[in-house]
Amino acid sequence: MNKNLRFGAASIAFSQPLYIESAASIVSQKEANGPLGDLFDLVCEDPMFGCDTWESAESTLQKETATQAIGKAGLSSEDIHLMFAGDLLAQTSATCFGSAGLGIPFYGLYGACSTIGEALSLGSLALTAGFGTRVLCATSSHFASAEKEFRFPLGYGNQRPFSATWTVTGSGACILSTSPPGEKAPLRSGKGCAAITGLTAGRVMDYGLRDSMNMGGCMAPAACDTIARSFSDFGRTPSDYDAVFTGDLGIIGQKILLDLLEEQNIRLSPIHKDCGILIYDDPSQDTHAGGSGCGCSAVVLASYILPKIVSGEWKRILFVPTGALLSKVSFNEGDSIPGIAHGVVIEHMEV
Repeated sequence: MNKNLRFGAASIAFSQPLYIESAASIVSQKEANGPLGDLFDLVCEDPMFGCDTWESAESTLQKETATQAIGKAGLSSEDIHLMFAGDLLAQTSATCFGSAGLGIPFYGLYGACSTIGEALSLGSLALTAGFGTRVLCATSSHFASAEKEFRFPLGYGNQRPFSATWTVTGSGACILSTSPPGEKAPLRSGKGCAAITGLTAGRVMDYGLRDSMNMGGCMAPAACDTIARSFSDFGRTPSDYDAVFTGDLGIIGQKILLDLLEEQNIRLSPIHKDCGILIYDDPSQDTHAGGSGCGCSAVVLASYILPKIVSGEWKRILFVPTGALLSKVSFNEGDSIPGIAHGVVIEHMEV
């Protein structure tokens, strides 16, 4: 009998936590030059990752990150029962080519920059339903492949407004397990580890915004909706969390989010952190509003957030990656840019 508890329309509390056994992050030199540079597993100075195209470079990046996460846990591909992964490119091509050599049963996802939240959510649901004991969740993005897909060729040299964010060249991967990590597992400190204990599924929110150079503004309403519903569904307030992380709202999106939450009498500013603001040192790195991309929140989670949860410095956080659901077709046809945000509750566990 399934004893998981459902709260509200789309929040779930797991009767048994889903443990994060391993995580890996790989970035390029620009991300390594930022405030979190010493925390990433691997820095590749060559943005082409030894490949001939930007798209192949991103595929190689994601495959290597997944391989790192598996290897750090002392596992092989055969130990992983399912893989949930995605990227920003059309038909999730970077992930499709990147996962081809891993030999893991694969579900390709597209949640724009919220994809790691979607992957962790679906992976947790699959495990708690009994469809395996380990899943791999991974995402990636690449500055050059994203610019080529959604904006302008790099050689065009277009001016970027201050509301624009910089797509992170990076990939993050996590392995979820139904069992606590062993004593020698990479994400364990003494008896402490990190586990997913609840989810709040995002709703598509469309405020009619059409500015693809202000994705933080497009995504902020979705982040507000998910955070407010998660608090309401679980009967919690900001004081019940050590931190609430959004994915990549950036400086402008963060201000909009905090203003929207204030209208609902939720004062989040003391504990709110944004992965897009954390990853770059602006203005010295000239990223304007901050970082974005599927890889943004994924690499911050793997390198910065999870170790603090494992150590017990943070007991409970709400991780809310955000995505702007535009395509080059919808944008060129003048459509608005809907947003989505998925909430994942991650807690420190003693085992």
